[in-house]
Amino acid sequence: MSSPQISKLSFATFIFPLALVLFEFAVYLGNDLVQPAMLSVTRDFGVSSSWSPASMSFYLLGGGCIAWLMGPLSDRIGRKKILLGGALFFAVTCILILFTQNIQSFLGLRFFQGMGLTVISAVGYAAIQENFEERTAIKVMAIMGNMTLFAPLLGPIIGAFMIDHMSWRWGFIGISILALLGYFGLKMAMPADQTAKLSKQPMRHILQDFKMVYRNKQFVILTSALPMACLPIMLWISLSPVMLVEKIGLSSTQYGLAQIPVLGALILGSTILVKIVDKHPLGQTVFWGLPMMLLGALIIVFGLFVPDYYVWALIIGMTIMSFGEGICFSVLYRMAMMSSEVSKGTVASAMSMMMMLTFFIVLEVSRHLYEAFDIYAFSFCCLALVSLWFTLPRIMLKKVMLERREQGTF
Repeated sequence: MSSPQISKLSFATFIFPLALVLFEFAVYLGNDLVQPAMLSVTRDFGVSSSWSPASMSFYLLGGGCIAWLMGPLSDRIGRKKILLGGALFFAVTCILILFTQNIQSFLGLRFFQGMGLTVISAVGYAAIQENFEERTAIKVMAIMGNMTLFAPLLGPIIGAFMIDHMSWRWGFIGISILALLGYFGLKMAMPADQTAKLSKQPMRHILQDFKMVYRNKQFVILTSALPMACLPIMLWISLSPVMLVEKIGLSSTQYGLAQIPVLGALILGSTILVKIVDKHPLGQTVFWGLPMMLLGALIIVFGLFVPDYYVWALIIGMTIMSFGEGICFSVLYRMAMMSSEVSKGTVASAMSMMMMLTFFIVLEVSRHLYEAFDIYAFSFCCLALVSLWFTLPRIMLKKVMLERREQGTF
């Protein structure tokens, strides 16, 4: 495993992450702009609005299905080649979706677009973790996260505008242009892979590498904690168009404005993490963030018993949950990534597979539960997800922090 090389952030050292953010922003807009526009998509294709969450589910499934390949392949042929190919492929699929004539072909291309998620998570993030020192890598990830959070912040507003004033197809045109800008930025700014650091193992060793990763108890538990921390916000992005517009009766503009405090809190939490991560033992912010998320989930459940104020309880609760995720997710990600000594491309792929497939399963189950139990399903799903973190993940994180303290690396 190569040692981190960069310990301080400067404009020069941030050019590559900045180029990666352009591509990542396009990939995230591929979900956050499209989801609110799905009400328009389903109308155009003449199907029920219950198909709306399936767009996000297939997007995530596409990422999960190729995660096993992208990381190990980038270990062997280089991360830059995979990132450039992934950005170009994503841009092409965004253009092709303009020509779909039914919801089935639309979802099929959403599946292929979702592969861009894995290129980012299994290749791009691995490159960041390898090239930056531990706490600097956390700062870089948090800063990148803040920049890409403009996707879920602006996406619902733009998506709502598209519903009222223009075709959803223009959204995909804009996304494809951003992806191409990311492609050219990466081509110019991303450092060339060092041949000496590429894995010499043949591809047939992939299975052995994955076995080694998944036999690592610490890796499995810490990685399983990641969906518990971020799925409530993903459920919000997926289901809030249906809940706020169709169920509660907000206008498209009101729906877009409702996203501002929720996603703004996520940006605020990540910004605070950058400021305080050097001042506390690594992992401490997780023990602050997850209890906040639990409080937010309890407020949402409480709102069920005061229906006249449910929308306020929902927005306040989700805002608190978003802030809690913001101050803990990048730390959880780093600790999970570095818990295995296997090549980081393979580790990142193993993480992507676990996370993407978990996302797909939970989102699809939540979609069906929502059809049956309405806002009760959303509220209790959020509470259940956050509550699960207080079992094995919490115990493992305390153990890891104790070991780091004993080693003098906390």
